[in-house]
Amino acid sequence: MKLHTLTPARGSVKNEKKRIGRGQGSGKGGTSTKGHKGAQSRSGYSQKRGFEGGQMPLQRRIPKFGFTNINRVEYRAINLDIVQKIADEKKISLIDPAALYTHGFCSKNELVKILGRGELKAKVEVKAHAFSASAKTAIEAKGGTATVVKA
Repeated sequence: MKLHTLTPARGSVKNEKKRIGRGQGSGKGGTSTKGHKGAQSRSGYSQKRGFEGGQMPLQRRIPKFGFTNINRVEYRAINLDIVQKIADEKKISLIDPAALYTHGFCSKNELVKILGRGELKAKVEVKAHAFSASAKTAIEAKGGTATVVKA
C-alpha cells in the first residue's frame, strides 16, 4: 500500500454540486452556467409542456381524425354464460348489478348490459341497465324475468 493509492471507502464521500453564481474564481460565476441572454437565462423561466424550441410541437404535427361522442354510454358486458355460472356456483336466482359487484364481475358504478352469448339453463330474475334482444328472449324463454333498472 502506498500513499498515492489510498482512496476513501465507496459511498463515504459525497460529491457536493459545485455552487454556481459565487464569483469568477469558483469556475461557475458570471452567467452561472446559463449561457448568454435568452429566456432560459432569465429568472422565473419555465418551459411550456410540449414546447420544442419554436419547432411545430408533436401534438400539432400528427394528423387528427375521427370523432369522440361525449354522450357515449359505456356498459360492462355480462354474457348469459356468466349469468348461468353465477346462478350455479352462488345459488342465487336474483342477479342485479349489486350481486354482480359483490361477486367481482363489475365495479360499483359501472352500468351493466346483459348480452346473449352462451346458454341459460336456470330460471333467473335478472336486473340490469340494458339487455340485448337475444339475451332478453333467452331469459324469458326459461321463465325468468329481464328488468331494466335506471342508472
